[in-house]
Amino acid sequence: MNLSRRALLGAGAGAALLPRFAIAQADNRPTISIAVQKISNSNTLEVLREQSNVGERIFFSSLWEGLIGRAWLDELKSIPLLSTEWKRVSDSVIELKLREGVKFHNGDEMTAEDVAFSFGSGRMFGDTPATAQGRTIPVRGDGIPTRAGRELPPEIPAVARRSWPALARVEVVDKYTVRFHNATPDVTLEGRLARYGSEIISRRAFTEAETWFDWARKPVTTGPYKVVEFRPDQLLVLEAHDEYWGGRPPLKRIRFIEVPEVPARINMLRSGEVQFACDIPPDQIGAIEGDAKYEVQGGTILNHRISVFNQSHAVLRDARVRRAMTHALDRQAIVESLWAGRTLVPKGLQWDYYGDMMVADWAAPKYDPKEAQNLLKQAGYKGDPIPYRLLNNYYTNQTPTAQVLVEMWKAVGLNVQIEMKENWTQILDRNGERGVYDWSASAPFNDPVSCIVNQFGANGQVQQVGLWSNEESNRMAVVLETSTDHAQRKQAFRRMLEICEREDPVYQVLHQNATFTAKRRDIKWKAAPAFAMEFRANNWGG
Repeated sequence: MNLSRRALLGAGAGAALLPRFAIAQADNRPTISIAVQKISNSNTLEVLREQSNVGERIFFSSLWEGLIGRAWLDELKSIPLLSTEWKRVSDSVIELKLREGVKFHNGDEMTAEDVAFSFGSGRMFGDTPATAQGRTIPVRGDGIPTRAGRELPPEIPAVARRSWPALARVEVVDKYTVRFHNATPDVTLEGRLARYGSEIISRRAFTEAETWFDWARKPVTTGPYKVVEFRPDQLLVLEAHDEYWGGRPPLKRIRFIEVPEVPARINMLRSGEVQFACDIPPDQIGAIEGDAKYEVQGGTILNHRISVFNQSHAVLRDARVRRAMTHALDRQAIVESLWAGRTLVPKGLQWDYYGDMMVADWAAPKYDPKEAQNLLKQAGYKGDPIPYRLLNNYYTNQTPTAQVLVEMWKAVGLNVQIEMKENWTQILDRNGERGVYDWSASAPFNDPVSCIVNQFGANGQVQQVGLWSNEESNRMAVVLETSTDHAQRKQAFRRMLEICEREDPVYQVLHQNATFTAKRRDIKWKAAPAFAMEFRANNWGG
């Protein structure tokens, strides 16, 4: 059959129109909306800047991906993600084979060059050397990134060295093979590759962004969904990445809507404006499930709610006052009264999934009001005020928990005064007096390095922003980071617990955290034992 050039052009034009119409008709995947209390604390979507619980919900099952992943619906096991296999070359070197054919959101194929760049100085470490163990990289901690320039915000290298204190370089072996070279032995390299902060980015997209801030507002990654709109403090819209290596995503779009107040989130669910409402307090679960159209899923997660002390505060400088504060708390009463028994009091800052590294005979400081009063007497405490900077329910039940804590402290003679703040910048503001503030601590992989070292070692945020330091604890953290002797590492972990929770407290564990999500009952979706919400094909039944 012979066709004229005009006929060919006409056929081409028609073909150009018809597939678009057909695709539009065929793409009947749903768009869902999710009411969250917060989208991002830093007003960015860059995982090295936004290290938060709210970030985990959005980032790690929808947007960002690393070489080793976590099975969100299967006990958070480590699984191949952007790499297909890995092997140890030595105590300080690990080699990984990359998954072939992975496409970034801009259509580029991921190669070893992207992996090396993701862990390079220009994107991650700045000019910090691979000798960060035991040495603090100071940051203010109370700044919000601006649009100016391509220079990395100071928090980026600080977070990078918190996660990778001794990574020296990533070697490109071939297009689909890389080797991570650590400056010291490290038995946790596999875990570090699976933790947040170790995700892979598009080298071209990063270098072509006009400013670092522009990149951080719309990062180009490999996840099943990509950013199409981000309005800080209001809205984040993700759209399906149809070239996703794991198959076509089941949702066309996901809209995260920032709604700070719990009643408003619940009302939006009931009105049909959203299909999911996050961070539901236990006392609201019964009322929601009283309507057969809705259900609430969730439970305990690998995160503990804690409070953090400022060691340099005039009153809290004396460790006996901080110890008194830890003994004044009836943690079990908080679990029963505010959480309806849906969570528990853990054995300090650790989890059972640490396996052999779990210090099984450990416990949080016991509830002992008389001991608290004795410690205050020994310290010569005269009732001076201790400021307690507080956010309004950033954490589930945060405000009622704070009110209970203040009453428990008051009962033993402590004068703790709540100061309401609007955001984390105000919480960490160095102006005024920093006394106590709320926090939480996660374990991204199954070793104490992932939590107590990461958050309270020399480059944990607490030390980086100048709130607390302990020389011996920092030495023990280096042992945990560099030793290959299991017994030695476990002994160092125990010693860190003794210092950080009992002798020179930097934090007090309140309870294991739990998160609850309300949803339409007809939607076939399961909550993970984490803040992350999984929306790949394996977890959606519409």
